Order: sequence, then C-alpha cells, then structure tokens
Amino acid sequence: MTRAIAVALFALAGMTTAATAESPVAIVEDVQGKVTGAELMDYLSPRAVIKLGQNAAITLSYLNSCRRETITGLGTIIVGTEESSVHLADVKSEQTPCDAAHAQASERETSEAAATIVRSIGNDIAANTPQATLYGASPLVEVKGRGELVMERLDASGDRQKFALDGKQLKGKFFDFAIVHRTLAPGGTYVATFGKNKIVFRIDPLAKSGATPMAGRLLRME
Repeated sequence: MTRAIAVALFALAGMTTAATAESPVAIVEDVQGKVTGAELMDYLSPRAVIKLGQNAAITLSYLNSCRRETITGLGTIIVGTEESSVHLADVKSEQTPCDAAHAQASERETSEAAATIVRSIGNDIAANTPQATLYGASPLVEVKGRGELVMERLDASGDRQKFALDGKQLKGKFFDFAIVHRTLAPGGTYVATFGKNKIVFRIDPLAKSGATPMAGRLLRME
C-alpha cells in the first residue's frame, strides 16, 4: 500500500510542471517550518505536490470553493480544484466567504466592464453593479509593476485613497492593505484604478479590517 502511494505521488510530481500552466485554484496564506513545493503567497494549480517536514504547517485558501485549510505535521499534500488530498498530516478546514466568480475573471474583462459601470455613475447604476465583492475591508490587491493605485468610492464622496507602488510589491504582484494598516468602508462600492486597469467592487457590510482570509479579500487586477 505504501509503495502504491509513493508511485502515485511520484507520477503526480512529474505532472506539476504542466499543472503550473493552469489557472490557480488556491493561494498560500501562511507557511511554518520546512515546507517544499510552495511558498508564502504562491498561487497553486491543481495537482501541485507539497511536502511538510516534522512540525511544519501550511494554510491554503481555495479560490473556487472558499475552503480554508490549515495542514500540520509530517506529510504530503496534493492540491485539488476545491480541496486538498492529504497523506499523514492533519487537516483543519473551514468555509470562508469569498467571490469565486471574481477569481476566474481576466484583467481585460474586468477593465472593460468597469469602464461601462463608471460611465453609469450619473444614473446611479455603478453602486448597484459591482464586479466583485470582498469580504475583508483590507484588500489584497494583485497588481504588477510601478504606478499609482487609486481606490475611489462611488457611492459616497470624499473617500479616495492613493498609493505609489514602486514595483516591489509582495512576490512582485501583491499590495496588502493589512500590512500598511489601511482599510475601506464596509458596505462601500469602489473603483480601483492602476494604469489602464480598472475594477468596480463592493466591500461586504460585515467585512472586518486586517489580515482576514485571503480568498475573501483578494482583488485581482492582473
């Protein structure tokens, strides 16, 4: 039985490179101890293989199922589309609110739709037609390169935040409001702009500030 599992894991490991070309299904929220196959804030594709050393731990947030897993102890993890297959290690999971549809949207789709929504502000349509809902008041924004990131509220005046990004975001592509101790208003509707990229989104009325589960506060602009 043990040999069969080893053979299966070896075969899956050989498929990991091909899997990286697929759309990501999870993001790594936290890593503790010796972990191979994944690093903090990595996107993960299906069939990726992660190995945990003794007393190691990893937390994964699945983008499609909104499942959050904390996996601890010596063992092996195979990433699935909605949850992990875990051998030997212990798993604690929970369902967290997230917008699964937004996780799969492309930058072109969101920017074109955002332009249409913003043009409709005078008709009071924009505030009622967000492209995404965030369940954390401190967004984790996926945005690459240098430039000015602007967050402007559409359903109320006077709420506009600007950030000068130097291209050295976390992992080269993440700007985390929680790290800089900034928040957006729960219940508010905003347009995020970075260069030619735009997206209109809403903060859930019950959203909390700080480092809440990543899948629920991830705003993809790339």
